Amino acid sequence: MNRRELDPKSSPRAAFGAQLRSSREARDWTQGELGERMGGYSDSYISAVETGRKSTSRDFARAADKAFGTGQTLELMWIGLRRKGFIEGFPEHAAQEARAAEIRIFEPNMVPGLLQTRAYATALEAAAVQRGSTTPDQAEERVKFLATRQRLLKRPTPPLIHAVMDESVIRRPVGGLETMHAQLDHLAELAGRPHVLLQVAPYALAEHAPFRSVITLLTFADRSVVGYTESAEQGYVVRKDETVRDWERAYDRLQVEALTRAASLDLIRKARKELQQ
Repeated sequence: MNRRELDPKSSPRAAFGAQLRSSREARDWTQGELGERMGGYSDSYISAVETGRKSTSRDFARAADKAFGTGQTLELMWIGLRRKGFIEGFPEHAAQEARAAEIRIFEPNMVPGLLQTRAYATALEAAAVQRGSTTPDQAEERVKFLATRQRLLKRPTPPLIHAVMDESVIRRPVGGLETMHAQLDHLAELAGRPHVLLQVAPYALAEHAPFRSVITLLTFADRSVVGYTESAEQGYVVRKDETVRDWERAYDRLQVEALTRAASLDLIRKARKELQQ
């Protein structure tokens, strides 16, 4: 039997197919057995999805997650393939994010999306609508999709998340005082979870901060790494080994030079107190 090998980094559809196949093979199921467990899909249909020859439905993704017991991994990947109203490159990144074992983020301006409250995210989108850079429907779509992405934090085995935020992030009162108080409380709660590591890059780091824009590094189960960054108009999934390795080295240095986990949490709590009612 010929086996078509897929590079999961080549496209979001390939990533979906590769995840489906790896989940099935980890359980030593045939394609026919998986189809039966999913409610009657044929082995030829499973094969077509696994090899990227056929797109599929949200119901299929949900049925696969249920069969595997993988939470919403495949559903998140499926949504990321089809959501509109995002900058080019972001849906592909979201699909990759859904299967990452470790997520490393540097954010110079705003709370990282995975760590935002709904009110905070809504305030950001409302401002974008006021500027005319998005429509109300697109803004609503993005807030809903963010909530879907955040479900990976609730998986039985969630990815390890390491987020370094510039100090300005925790001091900028997005959405007003009430919204920002709730957001900082949320960060403090997340910081207590075993799979979340939050650090603050203090103002004192100044020009020594290695990044000037948002950077994300996704590490997968096979230890391969993909990077992501954004401009105002486009997102960029970065697979070039040399670039990714440079980012990893810079992130390692950033982790050392940022405040410790405990000191970062203290600063988050201090920033909340200093936000006057």
